[in-house]
Amino acid sequence: MSIADEYTFTMNVLVAGGCGFIGSNFVKLVLNGEFPSITSLTVIDKLSYAGNLENFSKSEMDGFKFVKGAIQDEKVLQTLESSRFDAVINFAAESHVDRSIGSPGTFVENNILGTQMLLELFRKCEWGTFLQVSTDEVYGSISEGSWDEECPLLPNSPYSASKASADLICRSYRKTFNLDVRITRCSNNYGPYQFPEKVIPVFITNLLQGKPVPIYGDGRNVRDWLHVKDHCRGIVAALTKGRAGEIYNIGGGRELSNLDLASNVLRVMGFGPDRIEYVPDRLGHDLRYSVSHAKASSELGYEPEIAFENGLEETVSWYQNNANWWKPLLARIGS
Repeated sequence: MSIADEYTFTMNVLVAGGCGFIGSNFVKLVLNGEFPSITSLTVIDKLSYAGNLENFSKSEMDGFKFVKGAIQDEKVLQTLESSRFDAVINFAAESHVDRSIGSPGTFVENNILGTQMLLELFRKCEWGTFLQVSTDEVYGSISEGSWDEECPLLPNSPYSASKASADLICRSYRKTFNLDVRITRCSNNYGPYQFPEKVIPVFITNLLQGKPVPIYGDGRNVRDWLHVKDHCRGIVAALTKGRAGEIYNIGGGRELSNLDLASNVLRVMGFGPDRIEYVPDRLGHDLRYSVSHAKASSELGYEPEIAFENGLEETVSWYQNNANWWKPLLARIGS
């Protein structure tokens, strides 16, 4: 039974950033009937380098209304003012840390200003619930233990700082205007349709092209891995079972160093450690992320369902069978 099966109400939802990796997986799950409480979708996406209508089949495209544009474009937002939405889910964000180091201003504009303008539209139109999809990276790095939702925000990259700032803007709209604003903070996602500049797709597509697997520094950096479908289940749980003004960590419960992650990908694809190539470390590279999803478990009934080994095998298989999807994207970014 899916998380939303017990709910009898129905929702018309605006999905911002619905053509990116996580957003498009969410839309697909809705269209496949995974979350029956969501009966109508409108997707807004500016279709930047990582937003891709090729994530959807023709029949899927027929299942939702699409609006092309950025959430910080006032003229585009004005076209939505006459609509009535029960919920807004904001996936829209620049999300690649390496890109944020090279172009911080883009992340400030898209992630902070975009969120504020979408919140202002939400406030003006008096819609139901605003759910901000955030990241565990806002907490910074943790040497031991796990973050809970009361931990301070100590971001260390322009990307994570922009997401932390967006979270605080969301909090201000809740406190100042008494709006139903909620925040989810997820750990590292993986799965199909992830843009091929992120670490797991990089490992897989490099191996498929006969290239080595690049590892930053000594490979000791640790991340908690969460399948994108489990993340989407957590988002719907926060939307349908959560409380206004609350924050919910959505974790995967599987921590791996980058070196262990690479070893897992190599094993699944039948390669050995000789394919690993160590490269200079990223600037300001956080050593370890770890979130506790105990609150989401107790309040929302959320638990990750997809074992990492199974999810990784399915993800590798998807990239092996969908070169026609990722090869044009690599050509677009010059990889």
